Amino acid sequence: AGAAGPVAEFDDWRGLLPGPGGERIADAVLVCTQDREHVEPVLALARAGYALLTEKPLAPGEEETRRLVEGVVEAGVPFAVCHVLRYTPYTDLVKGVVDSGVLGTVTGVEHLEPVGWWHYAHSYVRGPWHSEAASSPMILAKSSHDLDWLAYVTGRRIETVASFGSLAHFRPENAPANAATTCLACPGEVESACPYSARKLYYPALRRTGGAWPVSHVTDRAHGPEDEAVLTEALRSGPYGRCVYHADNDVVDNQVVAMRLSGGITGTFTMSAFTEQTHRQTRIFGSHGWLRGDGERVTVHDFRDDTVTVHETEATGSNAAEGHGGGDTVLIASFVDALATGDLSRIRSGPLDSLGSHLAAFAAERSRHLGTVEQVPAR
Repeated sequence: AGAAGPVAEFDDWRGLLPGPGGERIADAVLVCTQDREHVEPVLALARAGYALLTEKPLAPGEEETRRLVEGVVEAGVPFAVCHVLRYTPYTDLVKGVVDSGVLGTVTGVEHLEPVGWWHYAHSYVRGPWHSEAASSPMILAKSSHDLDWLAYVTGRRIETVASFGSLAHFRPENAPANAATTCLACPGEVESACPYSARKLYYPALRRTGGAWPVSHVTDRAHGPEDEAVLTEALRSGPYGRCVYHADNDVVDNQVVAMRLSGGITGTFTMSAFTEQTHRQTRIFGSHGWLRGDGERVTVHDFRDDTVTVHETEATGSNAAEGHGGGDTVLIASFVDALATGDLSRIRSGPLDSLGSHLAAFAAERSRHLGTVEQVPAR
C-alpha cells in the first residue's frame, strides 16, 4: 500500500461509483460479496465503465443471472467470472490432450468432486453456504465450477440433465446419543468419536497454519498456538462451534448429475461430502483412448499402440488456502493482462461462458426437486 499510495476505504460498494466529474477511481473492481449480493453492484459498476472480476455464482436464480449477464454485455466492459478451474496448469494439460485428438472421438466423461468431510462441515454446515436461502444451492455455490469445467475441457455444451441428491447425513436424527448442540460442550467420549468435531478441525489447523483458512473464517484474532483461548471463545460464541447435527443447514451433502453434452457425449458428475479434501478426479473416454486425471497428473492410454503415458503437473494444493491448484494466480494474472494489453481472449471465463454453466446448474436443481429430465437452454 505504501508504494501505491493511500488506501481508499468505503463502507459500501456505492463509494466506488463515479462522482459528479464522472471519473472512476480505478480500472477494475473485484466483486467478492456473498452469493445473493452480486447483481446490484455488478450492474451499477458495469454501467460506470469498470472492468469486473466477479465471484461465482453470479446469482442464485436464473432470471437474476440472465439480467446480470445481459447488463455486462450491454455495458461492453471486460468481465470475468472466478471459475478458477479453467486457469489451472492441470486443466491446460487435460484440455490439451482432448484437443490433440489422441483420444479420438470423445464419447463420455466421469467427474468426481471430493469436497472432503471436514471442508463440507466447515463451509456448508457451519459456514456461510449452509443455507440455500442465505446463499445458493450446492450445485451453484460449489459445483458450478465443475459443470463449467466439463463444458470447457470437452468444448461442448451441456444440453440435458437429470439429477439426484439429498441432505443425507447432517440431520438431527443422525446425531450420536448424548451429543450436545456445540462441540465444546459435548461429552468427551462422544466428541472424540466424531469425525466432524470442531476441536479436531480448528485447533490442529491453528497450530499447523496459524490464522490462515479455515481458522480465518472462525476468527480474525487467532494467529498461532498462543491464541488458542481466542479460538475457544470464537467456537463457544459463533457458528463454527456448532454440532453438525444440530445446525440450521439445508444444502445437499451428496448429488449426482447425469448429462448429455452436444455431439452426443454422455457424462456423470458426482459431488460428495464424504471423502478426503483433495483434487477433482476425472475420466474421459474416447474411441481411440481414455484419460484419467487426479488434479496432479494425467494418464493417457492410447488404444492404437497400447501405450500409457503419464503427464505430471506442478499443481499446488486443491483448496482455497492453497490457491486452487494454481488457478487463483493464473486467473488474476490473465485478468490483469487482458486489461493491460486489451486482449480479452486472455479471459477464459467470460459472461456468456459462465451463463451456460449456470443454466446447467439451474436445470439440474429443477431435475433434483421435480424428478424430471431437464433440457438446458442454449442461452
